[in-house]
This record gives sequence, C-alpha cells and structure tokens, in this order.
Amino acid sequence: MEATETKLLEFLRKAPQLTIPIYQRTYSWTEAQCRQLWNDILRTGEDDKITSHFIGSIVYIGQGIFQVATPSPLLVIDGQQRLTTVFLVIEALARHLGESEPIQGFSARKLRSYYLQNTLEDGDLRYKLILTQNDKQTLMAIVNQKPLPEERSLRVSKNFDLLFEMIKQNDESVMSLCKGLSKLTMVDISLDRDHDNPQLIFESMNSTGLELSQADLIRNFVLMDLDQEHQTRLYNEHWRPMEIAFGQEAYGKHFDWFMRHYLTCVTGEIPNVRKVYDAFKKYARQPDIARRGIDALVADIHTYTGHYCAMALGQETSAHLDTAFRDLRELKVDVAYPLLLELYHDYSQGILDSDELGRVVRLIESYVFRRAVCAIPTNSLNRTFASFANALKKDRYLESIQAHFMLLPSYRRFPSDDEFQREIKTRDLYNFRSRSYWLRRMENHDRKEFVPVDEYTIEHILPQNENLSSAWKKELGDEWQRVQEMWVHTLGNLTLTGYNAEYSDRSFAEKRDMHGGFRESPLRLNEYMRVAESWNETEIKGRADRLAAAAVKVWQSPAIPGDMLAVYRG
Repeated sequence: MEATETKLLEFLRKAPQLTIPIYQRTYSWTEAQCRQLWNDILRTGEDDKITSHFIGSIVYIGQGIFQVATPSPLLVIDGQQRLTTVFLVIEALARHLGESEPIQGFSARKLRSYYLQNTLEDGDLRYKLILTQNDKQTLMAIVNQKPLPEERSLRVSKNFDLLFEMIKQNDESVMSLCKGLSKLTMVDISLDRDHDNPQLIFESMNSTGLELSQADLIRNFVLMDLDQEHQTRLYNEHWRPMEIAFGQEAYGKHFDWFMRHYLTCVTGEIPNVRKVYDAFKKYARQPDIARRGIDALVADIHTYTGHYCAMALGQETSAHLDTAFRDLRELKVDVAYPLLLELYHDYSQGILDSDELGRVVRLIESYVFRRAVCAIPTNSLNRTFASFANALKKDRYLESIQAHFMLLPSYRRFPSDDEFQREIKTRDLYNFRSRSYWLRRMENHDRKEFVPVDEYTIEHILPQNENLSSAWKKELGDEWQRVQEMWVHTLGNLTLTGYNAEYSDRSFAEKRDMHGGFRESPLRLNEYMRVAESWNETEIKGRADRLAAAAVKVWQSPAIPGDMLAVYRG
C-alpha cells in the first residue's frame, strides 16, 4: 500500500481512468450529503485563510504498487460517492460558465478536458470516471450534455439537477466555488492485490464510520475476490437481476431486511439487524455451503429474492395471493417472512399449492391481528416464526401448520374465538395502528367486487367531540359522559363514510336520514344503522356484538379434529 496527500483536481487530471467495479454499491448520496459538500467547498473558497479542505481518501486497486501516473484504469474501492458528486459539481459549473473563465483553468472546455474526459480517446476510455449500470449511462449522458437514458439513475440525475440549480441561484458565489474546488485535498491510496487484502481494508473502513449497508458488504464479499470474468458473469446472471427486481429505491431499503429473513429461514437463527453481514460470512463458510460453491449460494439467494419481492413488494402474479400478501404488508408482519420464504419456496416447487398457501397466509394474518387486538406482547413473535418451520410436516402441510398454531402455549397462543370477540368489542380501535386495515378487511371480506375504502374516511357515529350537543346528550341519557368515554373509539361506534364533513356532529337521526346518510349507504358496515331508531349504549353494544361475530369469520382460527390434534400433541 502507498498513500500520498494530493489536491483532488490534480489527482483527477493525472488519473487515466477511475472505474467503479461491479461489486461496489451504486451511487447513493442524498440531497443532504450533496449540500454538505457544497457548503464545505464554498466555505473553503470564501476564506483566503483556509488553504485546503480535506475530503478523505480515494482507495483504488492497481496491478502493483503505483501512483496515478501509471496509464491504466484504477479500480476504486472507496471514494465513489465523493468522486461522483465532485464530477457532478464540475459538469454543473462547466455548463454555468460556458466560455467565461473567472479563474485560470476554470472554463467549460478546460474543466471537461482536464477533469471529466480523456478528449483524445473513444468509447469508454473517453471518460475519467466509469460508474456501474444505470449510474454509468446517466453520468456519461450528463458529461456529454445529452438527453438522459430512459432507465436513468435517480440519484445521479436528481443530484445533478440540484447542484446545477444551486449554482444558478448563487451566481455571485461562482468565484468562491472555483477557489474551493481548487483547495480540495485527499489521500491517494493505491493497493497491490498481490500484497494487500482489499476485502479486509474495505471492512475496516466500514467499521470506522463509512456508511455501507449490510447488502453492500455482502456483495463485496461475494464478488471482490473472483477473477473479472467470473465476477462479471455472477453479477450479470444473479446480482444485477436482484437489484432490478427490488428497484433503485427499494433495494437500499429492503435488501438488508431480506438477507436477515433469508438467513433466519436457512439457519433457524435470527441475526442481529446490524450484523447480518457477519452472519452471512459465517453461513457462507459452513463446509456444506462452501463445498457447493459461491455460484450455488448466490443462485439460491436470487431465487429467494424472487419469493420476497412477490410477497413484500407487490410482485405476486396470482390475484388471490397478491391480495393476501397486501393485507400482511398493511399489518406490517415482517417477522413472519422467514417462515413465508420457506412456504413460498415450497409453493414454487409444487410442494404446497396456491390455495393452501393462501390459507396459511390468512392464518398468519389472523394470528398477528388477533394477538394485537388482545394486547398480547409481540416480543415472542420473532422466535415463534423463526422456529415455526421445525414443526412442518410437508406431507401434511396445512394440517401441521394448523396444529402448531393450536398448540402454541400461553403468551405465544393463537387467541380463541371467545377471547377475540370479547376483546375486539371493547378495544380502542380508532387509535389502533392498523385501523384502516381492519375496516377494509371487514367491509370487503368474501366480496368479489371490492369496495375502494381508501376513498372513505373513518366516522364516529357518536361524535368524539367532548362538547356534545344537547340532542346527543338526550340520546345517550344521564350517563352520556361515561358512555362516550367508554364506547366512542370502539368497534360498535366506528364505520366508514364518504360524507364525513357533511355528518360532522349531527344527531344520529340526521346522519341516518340525510342525503348520503346511513339509509342510502351501500357499505355493509352501515347496515345496522339503516334500521336503528336511535343511537345509545345499547345500540353500540348491539352492533359490536354483530361485528365481533363477523370478525371471527374474517380472521379465522385454525381448526382440526381433536384426534388429529392429539397426534401432534404427543
């Protein structure tokens, strides 16, 4: 390894080409980080007493120990985010300056010729910085002042637009921007693959504060040490399709969690969310996994990402399964994904059919929702779903799942119909975290023509306004305050309407009989109010009884005959 302090612009001018290897993450800086760099550059340029501003190191791999004078592409393993953003600043500045040259060397032609392009070269060799995938084509288009590709990099394009607009709005600061760029300093660190271990260096940089996701670390671990042909093939066949399946925005948000669920599924152990990479390395180095080879491992991960995207990202093609998965997503049942990954994999292999999978998904939904309504602590759910697969009997798949649910003890229990009905009638469901979910499920259960309840709002039949009208007080009786406090946010008093503003705090009779009132409502949830003569504690409790009885059909409990259950109990 050799390290040398240098000016960033000098480094860029001398570098023949900087290439981001395919195992590196894509460009991911946000607006906040771009603005921070912008502020640092301006602050440095505005103060003549500041002679330099250090922006960190650029670490790259060459064929041996050498500096940037060597005319061959350099593989960047640290510094991509800063380099790319500086390139965007330089191109934005070049467009703003045009033919003017406020400081020697700072004109559009010179900026592009010195720092962005190798003007005498053709093809990819023309560009000083080569990014990966969508980032590559988008940056090339920006540097060439060409229209952006249809499948553009969102981060690259948005940040360029931001920086260009900032320069345009701060024309008086252009001189300071030029001076600031000329003062940026860095440490030029070249590695020799034959003597240095890029993977260890990469990990040590991450451990000292470099913000990399667990997915970034895993991708590096998988690809970095492979020869270039093997690396490219594995990336194009498996890793790149996974990135595309997740999408640019969702990849960064979901892939770490997917890997945690995947490792839980295949090992039965739940990794710490911040140590997924460590758990992956341990798994990949197990003798049986290592013996199969890295290609088989990555192919397996690729397969399971397809399962995860179907369930978690709305990519399922079966209509009834897609609906079931959507309901799980709305309930935020992430803890169930280790089990769901195994179930979906068996479904994809024909071991579990579509109807059976749908019934199991609904059981998981019922289990989680019933427990939430019954206020059972959730701290056992992770372990419950992580170990659930141990109870599967795949020749009696659905039966074994139902039996296991029925036999879960005490705090892990599947609430019975009686417990669920009792609790759902009195629970505060208005301040429940999934209130739109349960109202939608009750309204649309067993319908083929779904009611678009997203277009409706939640209505308190008895108003929640503490300053009740005299008509409401009379309707509720002498204990109106107790009745309101006890029942206002409960099952019997909540419904859906498109006339919330019109209803306001009107009396029950007005809400029922007005244009668009309960008598005219097409919603099942409003059937009870169409015929009710009044609205008081008795009516609220009566409607709650009916809805609770319907709820046990929406969120069904597992049920197998006692003699079958006895087999599993033994």
